[in-house]
Amino acid sequence: MLNNLDYQKKFILVEEALSKIKSGDHIVVGLGAAEPHVVLSKLHEVAHRLSDVRIINCLPMGTYDFFSNPQYKDAFLMEGWFYSGIMRKLHENKNITFIPNHLHFASTKRIQYQKPNIYIGNCSPVDKHGYMSLGLSNVYEKDMIENADLVILEVNPNVPRTHGDTALHFSKIDFFIETDYEMPELQMTEPNEKDKKIGQYIADLIEDGATIQLGIGGIPNAVAQALKTKKNLGIHTEMFTDGMVDLVACGAVDNSAKSLHKDKMVAAFALGSKKLYDFINDNPGVEIKRGTYVNDPYVIGQNHKMVSINTSIEVDLTGQCCSESVGVRQISGTGGQADTAIGAQNAPEGKSFIALYSTAVIHDKITGERLEKSKIVPILTPGAIVSLSRNDVDYVVTEYGAVRLRGTSVRERVQKLISIAHPKFRDELLLEAEKLMIW
Repeated sequence: MLNNLDYQKKFILVEEALSKIKSGDHIVVGLGAAEPHVVLSKLHEVAHRLSDVRIINCLPMGTYDFFSNPQYKDAFLMEGWFYSGIMRKLHENKNITFIPNHLHFASTKRIQYQKPNIYIGNCSPVDKHGYMSLGLSNVYEKDMIENADLVILEVNPNVPRTHGDTALHFSKIDFFIETDYEMPELQMTEPNEKDKKIGQYIADLIEDGATIQLGIGGIPNAVAQALKTKKNLGIHTEMFTDGMVDLVACGAVDNSAKSLHKDKMVAAFALGSKKLYDFINDNPGVEIKRGTYVNDPYVIGQNHKMVSINTSIEVDLTGQCCSESVGVRQISGTGGQADTAIGAQNAPEGKSFIALYSTAVIHDKITGERLEKSKIVPILTPGAIVSLSRNDVDYVVTEYGAVRLRGTSVRERVQKLISIAHPKFRDELLLEAEKLMIW
């Protein structure tokens, strides 16, 4: 039962919370909508007395002064497991750096390297039994709470109470800050015609009764729309999205055919609109579990007919996928791409899809012209990060079709990948393949 007096004693003002931060601290904060908005908004106010404080995060939603204003770079270094758009833009300030990782190992490997001095996130209010919910993310949050020297949570009535592995008794938390802000939202990207073509190619290869993993963006949203005619789908996904809510609403997802966590939807975090947050609030059909479990390829592989759907920036003619950088420039992160792609292929009748447009428009720095280039390339851009090894690629899909690379030779891959490249680049790609002696 809730001991209200003991609970109330743990409440402090944000200024007191900030006073507990020391130079040299390693501070982990919640992912996405689980980030502590009030603390991060005021963190720069104590920069004058701090140096070498590391803020470790993933997919931040807010633009906060402590990292967006370069005058604070001696006080704070932000280290991210996955870059958001604002991190990508501000990386040049030299106070932001990337932590290479596979999502299911992110917390484990970080703790092995350096246990956090402080964890700061948000949570729901406590219930009558003294338990609060971590709400929208458990990718690494609970792991960090269990290993941090000091834990501070922003109690917010707008944080959904989620089921799964997000419950914590208030006695396990050092301090609370009372807050009341709306959860940050990520609106769905409306699919364009290319997205819809790719989405339909993928949906045509997904069987009734499959368990699916989807991400965010135009292509995943198009896949979700194209799956509305399917039956008895299930969900086991890193990220729970608005598109999944729509699939439940139309009856395509009922989780009845799942071989693992039957009748339940499983995710490591949720990010989207208020519609999504309202859907998962106190919904026993949705379980938010630790990323170390949800994204473990061994666990994913226990889902019969598991389907993984991810996107990429460019794919070379042997099947190497760069999904997180443009050359050496970090754009996003590996995230769970390898976790889910490998896990799906471990599953009985499982399939993994890598989707991308056949071309991209670039700006010539010398002439200023807008040029179209192929995203199926002979070799990856120098410095490009290989997010998914060619050994682990299954299907590759563009608006020109879907090809399966699993088990094929390099020569076969060259032929298959050129067949789904933009027609105007196919002859050039074949000539380059011959020069590289891979055809």
